[in-house]
Amino acid sequence: MAVAAAVQVGNLPSKFRRLLPSPPKIAAQIKPNSAPPQLLVSTNPSHVNPSQLRELYAVCNHSCHRFPTIDAAGRVEPVDALKLSTAVSHSSVVVSVFTKPELVASQTSTPENAPSVAGVGGNWIRKVAPVTPENGRLIGFGRAVSDLGLTASIYDIMVHPFFRGKGIGRMIVKKIIRMLINRDIYDIAALCNDRERLFFRACGFGDDMLGSTTMMYAAAASLSSLSGEKEMIVAGRKLLLVPPQREFKQK
Repeated sequence: MAVAAAVQVGNLPSKFRRLLPSPPKIAAQIKPNSAPPQLLVSTNPSHVNPSQLRELYAVCNHSCHRFPTIDAAGRVEPVDALKLSTAVSHSSVVVSVFTKPELVASQTSTPENAPSVAGVGGNWIRKVAPVTPENGRLIGFGRAVSDLGLTASIYDIMVHPFFRGKGIGRMIVKKIIRMLINRDIYDIAALCNDRERLFFRACGFGDDMLGSTTMMYAAAASLSSLSGEKEMIVAGRKLLLVPPQREFKQK
């Protein structure tokens, strides 16, 4: 019978209280960032849902473009879905990380309306089932572009803001590097800004020992054939060299 289970702990002598098991933790009392969530790491590009990836770009405020358009709130322009799908399909290595959707939802919920993680019946089977690309939520992503023979470059390392600080980003980079090295590719670069330099240093990257500097091709370089001083203007994401205004004689 379960009558003994109803005995109040406060009514027992102190010497017996020490023998009782500790009360279980309530899910709402556990800090969201106290432990890594249940994850699935996939290297299959077909597991990437384009809409979820586009949503991850948005929540991370990450842009595929080096010179994105930024609004007044500091948000970058949405990534083009077709271009994004094309980029993923042509990437040499794609690493995606999934977790259970309810773990993502619990990060934005208050303790009163947060979904229970220990329910009985109803959603119990779904909660104990392993994470798959079909039932999971994309929270991490990274890719590499390579000639598959000599060199490779890493791009778009992203982790959902609620799951940062758990080593997920470093895990993605190390997975990409391992896959490239297994293909006998050791010349691996990461094009990053100043904010990302410390992260890539922690992943084993450093300054180029050859002292090379990244240079970007100017699409309007053909204007150099025109004489006269040129004005540099920004047109969307492009940096254009515009010749000075002058009168042309009609032939």
